[in-house]
Amino acid sequence: MTEHAEKQLEETRIRELLKQALPPVASDPEPARDLWPAVLRRLDAEPVRALPHRLPWFDWALIAGLIVFAVAFPATIPVFLYYL
Repeated sequence: MTEHAEKQLEETRIRELLKQALPPVASDPEPARDLWPAVLRRLDAEPVRALPHRLPWFDWALIAGLIVFAVAFPATIPVFLYYL
């Protein structure tokens, strides 16, 4: 078998494997139903709060650790502010 024929055989094999692996795309990519009413219901259901009423203990521990680290190494404060 020539090199050209081997390449064509390999390309054909890859093409067939891709056809098996990837399903054909539907001609109508629209959703089956309208999603906007569900979005509006969810927005009207309950207001989202920015912070919970109580922070868990590990959040307070992280905040305390950052404060201690910032007091011990004040040069790191701009780094923390940059990543906020």
